[in-house]
Amino acid sequence: MENIKALLFRIMLVSFAIALTGCQGGSQSAPQENGQASQLLLPMPSVAKNKKFYIIKNGSEQEIFLKGVNIGATKPGYFPGELAITKVEYLRWFQQIYDMGANTIRVYTTQNPVFYDALYEFNSGKKDPLYFMQGVWLNEDDIAKYKDPFASDKKILNDFIADAKNLADVIHGRITLPLKAGFASGTYTKDVSNYMIGWILGIEWDPSFVANTNNKNTGMNDYNGTHVQTVGAAPFEIFLATAGDGLITYEQEKYGVQRPLSFTNWVTTDTITHSNEPLHDEDYVSVDTERIKTTPLFKAGLFASYHVYPYYPDMFSYQAEYINFIDDTGKRNPYRAYLNDLITRHTVPVMVAEFGIPSSRGKAHENIVTGFNQGFTDEVTQGKQLASMLDDIHQAGYMGGLIFSWQDEWFKRTWNTMAFDNPDMRPYWANAQTGEQQFGLLAFDPGNVPIVTLDGQGNEWPQTSLVSRQGTRELYMLSDEKYVYFMVRDTERSLENERIIIPVNVTDNSGSRNYESYSFDTPADFIININGSASKMLVHSYYDNYYYLYGEKMGLIEKHPEYTVKDNSYFNNIMLPLSLGLYLPVDKVQIPFTAYETGMLTSGIADPTSAAYNSLSDWFVRGNTIEARIPWQLLNFMAPSIGQIMDDFYTPNISPNIVSSIQAGVSSSSASETIVMKNFPLKKWDMPTYHERLKKSYYIVKDKFLTIN
Repeated sequence: MENIKALLFRIMLVSFAIALTGCQGGSQSAPQENGQASQLLLPMPSVAKNKKFYIIKNGSEQEIFLKGVNIGATKPGYFPGELAITKVEYLRWFQQIYDMGANTIRVYTTQNPVFYDALYEFNSGKKDPLYFMQGVWLNEDDIAKYKDPFASDKKILNDFIADAKNLADVIHGRITLPLKAGFASGTYTKDVSNYMIGWILGIEWDPSFVANTNNKNTGMNDYNGTHVQTVGAAPFEIFLATAGDGLITYEQEKYGVQRPLSFTNWVTTDTITHSNEPLHDEDYVSVDTERIKTTPLFKAGLFASYHVYPYYPDMFSYQAEYINFIDDTGKRNPYRAYLNDLITRHTVPVMVAEFGIPSSRGKAHENIVTGFNQGFTDEVTQGKQLASMLDDIHQAGYMGGLIFSWQDEWFKRTWNTMAFDNPDMRPYWANAQTGEQQFGLLAFDPGNVPIVTLDGQGNEWPQTSLVSRQGTRELYMLSDEKYVYFMVRDTERSLENERIIIPVNVTDNSGSRNYESYSFDTPADFIININGSASKMLVHSYYDNYYYLYGEKMGLIEKHPEYTVKDNSYFNNIMLPLSLGLYLPVDKVQIPFTAYETGMLTSGIADPTSAAYNSLSDWFVRGNTIEARIPWQLLNFMAPSIGQIMDDFYTPNISPNIVSSIQAGVSSSSASETIVMKNFPLKKWDMPTYHERLKKSYYIVKDKFLTIN
């Protein structure tokens, strides 16, 4: 039973709801002490009901399709916990996002006050503001430690609720958070609750965390809260409902307002059985938020939130009813088929809270049906695929779709590259091979300004960048936070139909002085082979991290004892794995270990202002000039900001090495001439330089956003 103070406060809302700052009320019912319902004007900025989402303006509900982006908490040179984005940067980004036609942004956890200050300032005076959805993060270290939110006197649950309550105070501008490493802090004075239209609690749930919670708490009674309850729920769903009720009740009692509530979910823990999913952990436990219900007091409503990417889990390439679905364009469309299936499992509105395609050079997963892959995607294709998925989301009846992400994130890792970089140094350089770093519509390109524009012109190369001469050919080199650049210029003849060999030496612990008919005065670890459509990079087999890890250590590819001889003469293609091997349970087919040749070099212009721009370009030739850019990781650098490279894999105690220079040379018109390799000193840096650039995908998404209302 409600106490007298709370009851009087609720009655007062009948008269003053619409006048309250930041709250436009709609007519809603709430039970009184005698159990009878009466009409009550309840302040709510939005409501989720009838499979749709509504913004409440001037007391009326206006249906809206939420379209926008997820915004991360960081920029180059910083980890997310440092929360280094400034108010000026947020204001610029909000304007660009708004100009794109977005109406909603999402953040995953508490931001520093500058985020909310900037949003308040940006939205002031706007008839149609930029709305946001607020996430509540969960401590992943605690998840790993306790593996159960009810363990250790409900530590995870209690911390989750406490953080959520603090966030309610944050959005109302009524709290000061103390300094705490890795967390937001400061004094929050701006009430942005008028623009906050939905809570999305939690993270992509580790299935083992869900399963362990359910197993450790078997027989737990359903939760009956003030605003949220459960019906026939598993313990993990009870945990979510308890946290959600704590938040909704707190905001209702303290601020007299409600807003829709959701819980993060993803394909891995959806409620659908994907019978042909090859990986057990991707389909063995569910989080069923349909078992979480509202009480009559909660009028803002629940909605379901999912992260849905087109290439992961692998069932998107193998589940028969999905891959055989033909959409209205006549194409096979497993993504749309899944969305059609998922929405039928819910009685509440459903949103795709994350979907995305990275414009990275490296690739980590493939959809073998559609080519909507995690990486090796140029920016134009990225934009077209995002637009296609947004169409699928809209046409399937979802309440909205939010792109992941607004900005690139240099600190991220990808499963097939993370063994070969230094995790403590990731924010300080851009790894073109890591898909997770390049989901953004906003690029952080290296340098205050571009040091090299790959177009074959060669106008920006200073004479001081000259490294070596070989006959009539000159080799120039430069570097920045993402690439090592090479320019070859012939003083007498065109290079447009020439084969050019550039040997590169990184470490004294490997390399060969010979490649085909070419010879070098210094052992080469890598060969850059410019040869038309067959252009590629090769790595000396002794220094081949792919062969070492997947051949020698894991035994997933054929072993070659000759590769382990330090001064052998073998050069290998540079490869990245896509799958360590899969078994399809329905088809009863074993799919072997798969990889692709990431060392292939793409010819094209990398000038974003050019109509011929291709963001995946590695080299280009024009007349007597060839320009090339090689990602640091293709040269086995683990942390270029400090000159850290991979060292000898075959020593008892493998450890990285620090180098101050590398060596390179260039072939002359005579293949029989020994190539002389010269020193290229490496510049190191404490903080990276970068400049912002709206990708080509931004403008494609903008066109799509403007057609979807």
